[in-house]
Amino acid sequence: MDEEPLQIGFVGLGNMARHHVENLQQLDVEIAAGTDVLEAARERWAEDFDAETFEDVDAMCEVVDAAFVTTPNRFHEDAATTILEHDVALYVEKPLAHTLESAERIAEAAAEAAEVPAMVGLHNRFAGGAEVLETYREEGRFGDLSHVEIEYVRRRGIPATGTWFTDDATAGGGSLIDIGVHALDLGLHLAGHPEIVEVSGATRSELGDRDDVADMDFYGTPDPDGVFDVDDSASAFLRAADGTTFSFECAWAANREPEKSITLRGDDGGATLRLDGGTTEIYEDGVGGVDHLQTTAIETEHRDAHLACLETFVDAARSGEAPERNTIEQGLAIQRVLEAIYRSSDADRAVRIDE
Repeated sequence: MDEEPLQIGFVGLGNMARHHVENLQQLDVEIAAGTDVLEAARERWAEDFDAETFEDVDAMCEVVDAAFVTTPNRFHEDAATTILEHDVALYVEKPLAHTLESAERIAEAAAEAAEVPAMVGLHNRFAGGAEVLETYREEGRFGDLSHVEIEYVRRRGIPATGTWFTDDATAGGGSLIDIGVHALDLGLHLAGHPEIVEVSGATRSELGDRDDVADMDFYGTPDPDGVFDVDDSASAFLRAADGTTFSFECAWAANREPEKSITLRGDDGGATLRLDGGTTEIYEDGVGGVDHLQTTAIETEHRDAHLACLETFVDAARSGEAPERNTIEQGLAIQRVLEAIYRSSDADRAVRIDE
Protein backbone atom coordinates (compact mmCIF):
# COMPACT_ATOMS: atom_id res chain seq x y z
CA MET A 1 0.00 0.00 0.00
CA ASP A 2 1.13 3.55 -0.71
CA GLU A 3 2.23 5.66 2.24
CA GLU A 4 -0.09 8.38 3.43
CA PRO A 5 1.10 11.84 2.39
CA LEU A 6 3.22 13.59 5.00
CA GLN A 7 1.09 16.06 6.97
CA ILE A 8 2.77 19.47 6.93
CA GLY A 9 2.07 22.49 9.14
CA PHE A 10 3.40 26.05 9.14
CA VAL A 11 3.99 28.51 11.94
CA GLY A 12 3.87 31.98 10.39
CA LEU A 13 1.64 32.18 7.32
CA GLY A 14 3.24 35.00 5.33
CA ASN A 15 5.10 35.15 2.02
CA MET A 16 7.87 32.71 2.94
CA ALA A 17 5.38 30.06 3.96
CA ARG A 18 3.57 30.42 0.66
CA HIS A 19 6.85 30.23 -1.25
CA HIS A 20 7.61 26.90 0.44
CA VAL A 21 4.12 25.63 -0.31
CA GLU A 22 4.65 26.22 -4.04
CA ASN A 23 7.57 23.79 -3.91
CA LEU A 24 6.00 21.35 -1.48
CA GLN A 25 3.03 20.93 -3.80
CA GLN A 26 5.40 19.13 -6.18
CA LEU A 27 6.09 16.53 -3.48
CA ASP A 28 3.92 13.85 -1.91
CA VAL A 29 2.79 15.91 1.08
CA GLU A 30 -0.38 17.54 2.32
CA ILE A 31 -0.55 21.10 3.61
CA ALA A 32 -2.57 20.14 6.64
CA ALA A 33 -2.38 23.03 9.10
CA GLY A 34 -1.17 26.53 9.86
CA THR A 35 -0.64 28.74 12.90
CA ASP A 36 -0.51 32.52 12.99
CA VAL A 37 -1.27 35.26 15.49
CA LEU A 38 -3.33 37.10 12.85
CA GLU A 39 -6.86 35.87 12.28
CA ALA A 40 -6.91 37.19 8.71
CA ALA A 41 -3.79 35.18 7.87
CA ARG A 42 -5.36 32.02 9.30
CA GLU A 43 -8.56 32.59 7.32
CA ARG A 44 -6.67 33.00 4.03
CA TRP A 45 -4.60 29.89 4.75
CA ALA A 46 -7.68 27.78 5.47
CA GLU A 47 -9.38 29.01 2.33
CA ASP A 48 -6.39 28.62 0.01
CA PHE A 49 -5.18 25.22 1.20
CA ASP A 50 -8.24 23.65 2.84
CA ALA A 51 -6.13 23.32 5.98
CA GLU A 52 -6.88 23.45 9.68
CA THR A 53 -5.68 26.60 11.41
CA PHE A 54 -4.69 27.28 14.99
CA GLU A 55 -3.67 30.14 17.23
CA ASP A 56 -1.54 27.76 19.29
CA VAL A 57 1.54 25.82 18.09
CA ASP A 58 0.93 23.00 20.59
CA ALA A 59 -2.48 22.32 19.11
CA MET A 60 -1.14 22.32 15.56
CA CYS A 61 1.54 19.79 16.47
CA GLU A 62 -1.17 17.25 17.32
CA VAL A 63 -2.24 17.00 13.65
CA VAL A 64 1.05 17.21 11.67
CA ASP A 65 4.12 15.06 10.99
CA ALA A 66 6.42 17.97 10.16
CA ALA A 67 6.35 21.72 10.69
CA PHE A 68 7.97 24.78 9.16
CA VAL A 69 8.85 27.87 11.19
CA THR A 70 8.49 30.89 8.88
CA THR A 71 7.88 33.62 11.43
CA PRO A 72 10.01 36.74 11.94
CA ASN A 73 13.32 35.76 13.54
CA ARG A 74 12.45 36.76 17.11
CA PHE A 75 9.71 34.12 17.24
CA HIS A 76 11.75 31.19 15.92
CA GLU A 77 12.75 29.94 19.34
CA ASP A 78 9.31 29.50 20.90
CA ALA A 79 7.91 27.80 17.80
CA ALA A 80 10.94 25.57 17.14
CA THR A 81 11.31 24.33 20.71
CA THR A 82 7.59 23.59 20.96
CA ILE A 83 7.68 21.60 17.73
CA LEU A 84 10.67 19.58 18.93
CA GLU A 85 8.99 18.90 22.28
CA HIS A 86 6.14 17.26 20.33
CA ASP A 87 8.61 15.08 18.37
CA VAL A 88 7.49 16.70 15.12
CA ALA A 89 10.10 17.09 12.37
CA LEU A 90 11.33 20.69 12.24
CA TYR A 91 12.33 22.99 9.38
CA VAL A 92 13.29 26.42 10.66
CA GLU A 93 13.96 29.29 8.29
CA LYS A 94 17.33 31.00 8.36
CA PRO A 95 18.81 32.42 10.50
CA LEU A 96 18.35 29.98 13.34
CA ALA A 97 17.24 32.83 15.62
CA HIS A 98 17.52 36.58 16.20
CA THR A 99 20.26 36.26 18.84
CA LEU A 100 23.00 33.78 19.61
CA GLU A 101 21.45 33.00 23.01
CA SER A 102 18.13 32.16 21.40
CA ALA A 103 19.86 29.99 18.78
CA GLU A 104 21.70 28.13 21.52
CA ARG A 105 18.41 27.31 23.24
CA ILE A 106 17.03 25.90 19.98
CA ALA A 107 20.18 23.80 19.62
CA GLU A 108 19.79 22.52 23.19
CA ALA A 109 16.20 21.51 22.47
CA ALA A 110 17.29 19.76 19.26
CA ALA A 111 20.00 17.86 21.16
CA GLU A 112 17.43 16.69 23.70
CA ALA A 113 15.18 15.55 20.84
CA ALA A 114 18.08 13.97 18.96
CA GLU A 115 15.90 11.43 17.16
CA VAL A 116 13.67 14.14 15.66
CA PRO A 117 14.73 15.27 12.15
CA ALA A 118 15.53 19.00 12.09
CA MET A 119 16.92 21.29 9.40
CA VAL A 120 17.75 24.98 8.88
CA GLY A 121 16.57 26.58 5.63
CA LEU A 122 19.89 27.28 3.91
CA HIS A 123 19.05 26.17 0.38
CA ASN A 124 22.08 27.43 -1.59
CA ARG A 125 24.05 24.34 -0.57
CA PHE A 126 21.75 22.40 -2.91
CA ALA A 127 22.55 24.42 -6.06
CA GLY A 128 24.03 22.26 -8.81
CA GLY A 129 27.31 24.17 -8.92
CA ALA A 130 27.66 23.95 -5.15
CA GLU A 131 27.20 20.17 -5.27
CA VAL A 132 29.93 19.89 -7.93
CA LEU A 133 32.43 22.06 -6.02
CA GLU A 134 31.80 20.17 -2.80
CA THR A 135 32.59 16.92 -4.60
CA TYR A 136 35.74 18.35 -6.23
CA ARG A 137 37.00 19.67 -2.89
CA GLU A 138 36.42 16.30 -1.23
CA GLU A 139 38.32 14.62 -4.09
CA GLY A 140 41.25 16.98 -3.52
CA ARG A 141 41.08 18.67 -6.92
CA PHE A 142 41.88 22.08 -5.40
CA GLY A 143 44.56 20.77 -3.04
CA ASP A 144 44.63 22.52 0.33
CA LEU A 145 42.26 25.49 0.46
CA SER A 146 43.91 28.66 1.72
CA HIS A 147 41.28 31.35 1.17
CA VAL A 148 37.60 31.74 0.32
CA GLU A 149 36.03 34.93 -1.05
CA ILE A 150 32.33 35.34 -0.16
CA GLU A 151 30.11 38.02 -1.68
CA TYR A 152 26.37 38.69 -1.58
CA VAL A 153 25.98 42.31 -2.62
CA ARG A 154 22.89 43.95 -4.05
CA ARG A 155 23.24 47.31 -5.74
CA ARG A 156 19.74 47.99 -4.45
CA GLY A 157 17.39 45.65 -2.61
CA ILE A 158 16.54 46.96 0.84
CA PRO A 159 13.48 45.62 2.66
CA ALA A 160 10.97 48.44 2.97
CA THR A 161 11.62 50.68 5.95
CA GLY A 162 9.40 49.87 8.89
CA THR A 163 8.93 46.18 8.11
CA TRP A 164 10.21 43.66 10.65
CA PHE A 165 13.34 43.20 8.52
CA THR A 166 14.52 46.71 9.48
CA ASP A 167 13.66 46.39 13.19
CA ASP A 168 16.63 45.10 15.17
CA ALA A 169 14.48 43.90 18.08
CA THR A 170 12.55 41.58 15.76
CA ALA A 171 15.10 40.63 13.11
CA GLY A 172 18.27 40.65 15.21
CA GLY A 173 20.17 42.54 12.52
CA GLY A 174 19.93 43.73 8.94
CA SER A 175 21.69 42.69 5.75
CA LEU A 176 24.16 40.51 7.64
CA ILE A 177 21.54 38.34 9.31
CA ASP A 178 19.14 38.41 6.33
CA ILE A 179 21.27 37.66 3.25
CA GLY A 180 24.76 37.46 4.73
CA VAL A 181 23.80 34.26 6.53
CA HIS A 182 23.21 32.54 3.17
CA ALA A 183 26.58 33.59 1.78
CA LEU A 184 28.58 32.77 4.92
CA ASP A 185 26.93 29.38 5.21
CA LEU A 186 27.69 28.46 1.61
CA GLY A 187 31.30 29.65 1.84
CA LEU A 188 31.94 27.65 5.01
CA HIS A 189 30.11 24.64 3.58
CA LEU A 190 32.23 24.58 0.41
CA ALA A 191 35.35 24.88 2.55
CA GLY A 192 34.32 21.81 4.58
CA HIS A 193 33.01 23.63 7.67
CA PRO A 194 36.31 24.56 9.31
CA GLU A 195 36.04 25.93 12.83
CA ILE A 196 36.12 29.74 12.76
CA VAL A 197 38.17 31.07 15.67
CA GLU A 198 38.65 34.79 14.98
CA VAL A 199 36.59 37.47 13.27
CA SER A 200 37.27 41.07 12.30
CA GLY A 201 34.15 42.78 11.02
CA ALA A 202 32.40 46.07 10.36
CA THR A 203 28.71 46.71 9.86
CA ARG A 204 27.24 49.91 8.44
CA SER A 205 23.97 51.71 7.87
CA GLU A 206 24.64 54.11 5.01
CA LEU A 207 21.79 54.04 2.50
CA GLY A 208 18.81 52.25 3.99
CA ASP A 209 17.13 55.12 5.82
CA ARG A 210 17.85 57.99 3.43
CA ASP A 211 15.11 59.68 1.44
CA ASP A 212 17.59 60.92 -1.16
CA VAL A 213 18.83 57.45 -2.18
CA ALA A 214 17.19 55.78 -5.17
CA ASP A 215 15.89 52.30 -4.43
CA MET A 216 13.80 50.86 -7.22
CA ASP A 217 14.09 47.32 -5.91
CA PHE A 218 12.99 47.49 -2.29
CA TYR A 219 11.02 44.59 -0.85
CA GLY A 220 7.66 44.94 0.89
CA THR A 221 5.45 47.87 1.80
CA PRO A 222 7.00 50.68 3.87
CA ASP A 223 5.51 51.38 7.30
CA PRO A 224 5.86 55.08 8.20
CA ASP A 225 5.51 54.20 11.88
CA GLY A 226 8.27 51.58 11.78
CA VAL A 227 12.01 51.90 12.34
CA PHE A 228 15.26 51.32 10.48
CA ASP A 229 17.89 50.54 13.11
CA VAL A 230 19.84 47.74 11.41
CA ASP A 231 22.88 47.40 9.14
CA ASP A 232 22.54 47.65 5.37
CA SER A 233 26.03 46.30 4.63
CA ALA A 234 28.83 44.39 6.32
CA SER A 235 32.45 43.39 5.70
CA ALA A 236 34.48 40.80 7.57
CA PHE A 237 37.65 38.74 7.62
CA LEU A 238 37.52 35.30 9.25
CA ARG A 239 40.27 32.95 10.39
CA ALA A 240 39.72 29.22 10.85
CA ALA A 241 41.53 26.87 13.20
CA ASP A 242 43.03 25.03 10.22
CA GLY A 243 44.51 28.25 8.79
CA THR A 244 41.90 28.86 6.09
CA THR A 245 40.88 32.50 5.79
CA PHE A 246 37.67 34.04 4.49
CA SER A 247 36.89 37.51 3.14
CA PHE A 248 33.23 38.46 3.22
CA GLU A 249 31.03 41.23 1.81
CA CYS A 250 27.27 41.58 1.97
CA ALA A 251 24.92 44.48 1.33
CA TRP A 252 21.28 45.24 0.77
CA ALA A 253 22.48 48.31 -1.11
CA ALA A 254 25.92 49.44 -2.28
CA ASN A 255 27.23 51.77 -4.95
CA ARG A 256 28.93 49.03 -6.95
CA GLU A 257 28.06 46.18 -9.28
CA PRO A 258 25.98 43.46 -7.61
CA GLU A 259 27.65 40.13 -6.92
CA LYS A 260 26.56 36.81 -5.46
CA SER A 261 29.47 34.41 -5.59
CA ILE A 262 31.85 32.13 -3.74
CA THR A 263 35.49 31.79 -4.86
CA LEU A 264 37.69 28.98 -3.55
CA ARG A 265 41.49 29.31 -3.70
CA GLY A 266 43.66 26.24 -3.19
CA ASP A 267 47.29 25.34 -3.91
CA ASP A 268 46.30 23.00 -6.79
CA GLY A 269 43.37 24.91 -8.22
CA GLY A 270 40.39 27.10 -7.51
CA ALA A 271 36.84 27.82 -8.55
CA THR A 272 34.11 30.44 -8.62
CA LEU A 273 30.41 29.72 -8.19
CA ARG A 274 28.15 32.59 -9.30
CA LEU A 275 24.70 32.01 -7.90
CA ASP A 276 22.93 34.80 -9.79
CA GLY A 277 24.09 33.59 -13.20
CA GLY A 278 24.22 29.94 -12.30
CA THR A 279 27.76 29.59 -13.67
CA THR A 280 30.67 27.62 -12.22
CA GLU A 281 34.30 27.92 -13.34
CA ILE A 282 37.37 25.88 -12.36
CA TYR A 283 40.83 27.49 -12.40
CA GLU A 284 43.88 25.25 -12.93
CA ASP A 285 47.34 25.40 -14.52
CA GLY A 286 49.85 23.13 -16.17
CA VAL A 287 53.40 22.92 -17.48
CA GLY A 288 52.86 20.36 -20.26
CA GLY A 289 54.10 21.65 -23.63
CA VAL A 290 54.33 25.20 -22.33
CA ASP A 291 53.24 26.78 -19.08
CA HIS A 292 49.54 27.48 -19.30
CA LEU A 293 46.43 28.43 -17.35
CA GLN A 294 43.18 26.57 -17.80
CA THR A 295 39.66 27.86 -17.05
CA THR A 296 36.91 25.27 -17.31
CA ALA A 297 33.22 26.12 -17.37
CA ILE A 298 31.08 23.55 -15.58
CA GLU A 299 27.58 22.88 -16.89
CA THR A 300 25.20 21.08 -14.54
CA GLU A 301 21.73 19.73 -15.01
CA HIS A 302 19.01 22.19 -14.04
CA ARG A 303 18.27 21.98 -10.35
CA ASP A 304 15.95 24.04 -8.19
CA ALA A 305 17.93 24.48 -4.97
CA HIS A 306 14.83 25.39 -2.95
CA LEU A 307 13.03 22.26 -4.08
CA ALA A 308 16.07 20.03 -3.54
CA CYS A 309 16.41 21.36 0.01
CA LEU A 310 12.75 20.63 0.77
CA GLU A 311 13.01 17.16 -0.77
CA THR A 312 15.83 16.38 1.66
CA PHE A 313 13.72 17.56 4.58
CA VAL A 314 10.62 15.66 3.48
CA ASP A 315 12.66 12.46 3.05
CA ALA A 316 14.13 12.92 6.53
CA ALA A 317 10.73 13.60 8.08
CA ARG A 318 9.25 10.55 6.39
CA SER A 319 12.12 8.22 7.39
CA GLY A 320 12.59 9.68 10.85
CA GLU A 321 16.35 9.93 10.27
CA ALA A 322 18.14 13.21 10.91
CA PRO A 323 19.58 14.80 7.75
CA GLU A 324 23.36 15.10 7.48
CA ARG A 325 23.35 18.64 6.12
CA ASN A 326 21.70 21.89 7.19
CA THR A 327 21.73 20.62 10.74
CA ILE A 328 20.78 22.73 13.73
CA GLU A 329 24.40 22.56 14.92
CA GLN A 330 25.59 23.93 11.59
CA GLY A 331 23.01 26.70 11.84
CA LEU A 332 24.31 27.49 15.32
CA ALA A 333 27.90 27.65 14.04
CA ILE A 334 26.87 30.26 11.46
CA GLN A 335 24.99 32.20 14.15
CA ARG A 336 28.18 32.35 16.22
CA VAL A 337 30.02 33.92 13.27
CA LEU A 338 27.22 36.45 12.69
CA GLU A 339 27.26 37.42 16.35
CA ALA A 340 31.05 37.75 16.31
CA ILE A 341 30.92 40.11 13.32
CA TYR A 342 28.51 42.36 15.20
CA ARG A 343 30.68 42.19 18.34
CA SER A 344 33.79 43.01 16.35
CA SER A 345 32.10 45.97 14.71
CA ASP A 346 30.93 47.31 18.06
CA ALA A 347 34.36 46.83 19.65
CA ASP A 348 36.28 48.15 16.62
CA ARG A 349 38.71 45.23 16.83
CA ALA A 350 39.09 41.56 15.99
CA VAL A 351 37.34 39.17 18.39
CA ARG A 352 37.63 35.49 19.21
CA ILE A 353 34.55 33.35 18.70
CA ASP A 354 34.93 31.94 22.22
CA GLU A 355 35.27 35.33 23.98
